[in-house]
Amino acid sequence: MHRKRRIQSIFCTLLLLPSLAFANQQTNDNITLPTKAFASKPDVSNIHVSPDGKHIVSLIRVDTADKLGTAINLYNFETQERSFPVFVEDKKFVISDIYWANNNILLVEAKFASSRQGTPITEWHLMKFDLRDKKLKPAIPNSFMERLSYIPNVRSNVIDILPDDPNHYLLQIAGHEYSGEPSVAKIALERGGNTHYIQPAQTDVFNWQTDRQGNVRIAIQEKDAVFTVYHVPVGEEDKDDFEKLWTFAAFSEEAVWPIGFGQNPNELYVKAVHQGYDAVFKVNLASKERQLELVKAKDGYDVTGGLRYSRHLKKVIGIGDWIWDEDIKAFRDAIDKALPDLDNYIVSMSEDENNYVVLATSDTEPGIYLMGDRKKKVMEVLAYRYNALTPEVLAEKKPISYKARDGLTIEGYLTKPKNAKEGQKLPIIIHPHGGPITFDDDGFDYWTQFFANRGYAVLQMNFRGSYGYGFDFLKQGIQAWGQAMQDDVEDATRWAIKQGIADPDKVCIVGASYGGYAALMGAIKTPDLYKCAISFAGVTDVEALVKGSRNFTNFDVVKKQVGDDYDQLWENSPLKHAKKINIPVLLIHGSKDRVVRFDQSEDMYDELKDAKKDVKLVELDKGDHHLSNAEHRLTAFTEMEKFLQRFL
Repeated sequence: MHRKRRIQSIFCTLLLLPSLAFANQQTNDNITLPTKAFASKPDVSNIHVSPDGKHIVSLIRVDTADKLGTAINLYNFETQERSFPVFVEDKKFVISDIYWANNNILLVEAKFASSRQGTPITEWHLMKFDLRDKKLKPAIPNSFMERLSYIPNVRSNVIDILPDDPNHYLLQIAGHEYSGEPSVAKIALERGGNTHYIQPAQTDVFNWQTDRQGNVRIAIQEKDAVFTVYHVPVGEEDKDDFEKLWTFAAFSEEAVWPIGFGQNPNELYVKAVHQGYDAVFKVNLASKERQLELVKAKDGYDVTGGLRYSRHLKKVIGIGDWIWDEDIKAFRDAIDKALPDLDNYIVSMSEDENNYVVLATSDTEPGIYLMGDRKKKVMEVLAYRYNALTPEVLAEKKPISYKARDGLTIEGYLTKPKNAKEGQKLPIIIHPHGGPITFDDDGFDYWTQFFANRGYAVLQMNFRGSYGYGFDFLKQGIQAWGQAMQDDVEDATRWAIKQGIADPDKVCIVGASYGGYAALMGAIKTPDLYKCAISFAGVTDVEALVKGSRNFTNFDVVKKQVGDDYDQLWENSPLKHAKKINIPVLLIHGSKDRVVRFDQSEDMYDELKDAKKDVKLVELDKGDHHLSNAEHRLTAFTEMEKFLQRFL
């Protein structure tokens, strides 16, 4: 595999997209691409091979003279027939996921913004596409929906596709007997099948999990921000006789989270803290002691990712990208040898695990999808995730670390534009991540690459409260908005200036969601450090953010995470201190954002405007929190580019 993509895609016709021909401008060795190259949605994503290996499905970006949006792309390897059964404009509806229920039926999850009794919410639907009659239909029978006491907004939570029963799947859904908690129903995929409840709702139980045999075995309850994990016995006679396994408060070091079963129905895998970091354990549910047996731990970091299970081998093989099964590890090593200098992820496999799809990516490779055949020992390119973005035009992301003012080590990443000279002081974007309980990694990031392509260095930091660095590190971000975690962002900026990386007269802070909050707080707390600030879908009123969760079941958890001292939350809100901002501010927000409401930016704009500050608000009509619409993404990036050119 050559890094300059000299391999021709054998399935390039799958994309049904015109070739993107850009008139590139040369700036030394930096190729300046059009904004659209970065602001477009992926050309292809969500590739899955069918259980029998005969079909492959993906989501593709459609950008033609008369259509702009996302389509489902279906390809038959035997007949070489392709079809595009579903197209959405990414305006009202957004396809959020696709996957195979069996060899003939695809499940399609879609979402859209709505309101219930005045409360803005997101509706989640589940559809099915049958390859035999080529029709898209509701995945839940109308006869079942008519029996519900009310129609819940979440109707897509599939907890088990039941591989050994291709005619059914298990759905977690509320609305049974006026209960706000979800029950578990066995849903028929074929017309005339038997759809029925297999597990009634229980008070405060919000999550059910099954074993490899399709039996509901785990119930997780939350009340007053305290979680209880129960073992659900198998057998109708004692179905409601739950056995308590673990109880712990939210964000507690005592937390034990079930993540899946082994082939043995009593072998449960969990995540729990080991020597200060999340690790993987297993427990024998048949034993009285329920002793946690350590499976994998990572020195100095949390073990992240979901449990990996091989149906072909009938055993757990790893977690996330960490494979411990020797046979599978040897297979993965062979892939890595064939695709050096790339991070390679097996994203889909046929039931016999012979046919597979690999996503190969890195900081400078947005993603190559390859189809493999283990018996033939071949891999061939399926598609490129972003055709216009190639390794030779993208900038390297390098790990950095610095000491916060209290001595805590903070890790992060620095991306310099390709034409940067050694020792050159650069205009820089300080780019705190959202969440805040998430993290930036060393992979491809289209925001970072866009800024770097425009000549800016980009500094990302995993401030305290980020996930992946252990319990104590995470705990320091609980109820700490605007405090030490904000200081970590400031300290990163000062580190970049002290190291001679950043031109102190050309520093802008840019973030989305929590990162947008951090950008505005940076402008308030250190008015002389930044020359401008950009907030996409940023929180401006933390008190309102918490109070806005009161109609949702996670209200107590939100209060535990963010805080319930409303005076303190208001004190740490950018909205209260808008008059202290003395630098230009750009606010961008979708009007149908259901994560951070649009009025958070609207109110901030009004306050800044009343105070005669330099501010602009860009409203993305019917836009969501994730820039799911291509036009919105292009608008946001275009506005950011103009703003940065003017003030940086």
